Amino acid sequence: PAGGLLTVWLYHVMQEYDNQGTNLMLLAVQSGDHISIRVAPLIFFSTLITHLCGGSAGREGAALQLGGSIGGFISDRVHLDKEDRNVMIMCGMSACFSAVFGTPIAAAVFSMEVISIGIMHYAALVPCVIASFTASLLARHFHAFPEFYDLGIFPDFSCITAGKMILLAAAFAGVSILLCISLHLAEHFFKEYLKNPYLRIFVGGCMVIGLVFLFGTRDYIGAGMPMIEACFAAGVPWYAFLLKILFTAVTLGSGYKGGEIVPSFFIGAACGCVLGPVLGLPAPLCAACGMVGVFCGVTNCPISSLLIAAELFGFAGTPYFLITIAVCYMLSGYYGLYNSQKIVYSKYKDHMVNRFTH
Repeated sequence: PAGGLLTVWLYHVMQEYDNQGTNLMLLAVQSGDHISIRVAPLIFFSTLITHLCGGSAGREGAALQLGGSIGGFISDRVHLDKEDRNVMIMCGMSACFSAVFGTPIAAAVFSMEVISIGIMHYAALVPCVIASFTASLLARHFHAFPEFYDLGIFPDFSCITAGKMILLAAAFAGVSILLCISLHLAEHFFKEYLKNPYLRIFVGGCMVIGLVFLFGTRDYIGAGMPMIEACFAAGVPWYAFLLKILFTAVTLGSGYKGGEIVPSFFIGAACGCVLGPVLGLPAPLCAACGMVGVFCGVTNCPISSLLIAAELFGFAGTPYFLITIAVCYMLSGYYGLYNSQKIVYSKYKDHMVNRFTH
């Protein structure tokens, strides 16, 4: 709770009262909204506070906002026009995403794909690729190495295994919808009943502490990387993905800063490693499919999801990843983590819908 109060105070002092987080980056590219350079230090330190104090959140929210705000600041200083400014913001997002996750190929595409679903900003392809690989090499130079998971032996790909993967993917799509709804409802609930941001975040911090004592474990606070690794080895309780949704919704809904994507990896991996063996499939493979499936469902970015799968798990499981991602993309509907994300083309028919996610 003390860390939460400090976070709200920092945003108050820097006059970023209504900061919209990653949504601000998407709006900046879509409509040219200004991004203050103040966002960079604020999101950096506030995310550190969240992780230090045990909040359930990820890192990519900080990465995207950090990179986007720096990109916007540089473009303003050198007086770029609107189009080039948008490219610079996407370059910053790609660079920081790449440095944090160690997935430069996916990072180069993600910032172009996440803005408007159905339209890729290919004009930014070369700059984003250069920014992404430069950031990845710099991160490696400072010994920030990427994750890589060994999935062991894959089952033979057949009509039966493909059918099982479709069933799993449908479950992952449902989990991704549940995550989006939970995050949005939690934010609405806290803002509706606790108008004062200091009181709101203090109560949220106390609730996280209460949940830790209630369930008697700290497995669901922080980013949760040890639990993700356990999904590929020893396994996790069947309810792990539900508890992570609860902890993350309380943390982010009450005003703590951080990302939603690492928790989505946790949730997908936990769900996959539990459901996979029920269908007679290897738990590590299903955990991997759960990670990229839920990621696709909450971000609506199928190409980036497939590239992340290849960079984290190798290319051997591509047929399984592709089936999972395709089904999750279709069945997750128009839900998403970011309310400012625009669905330009329908997921079901070849026509424009031009609507925001919910």
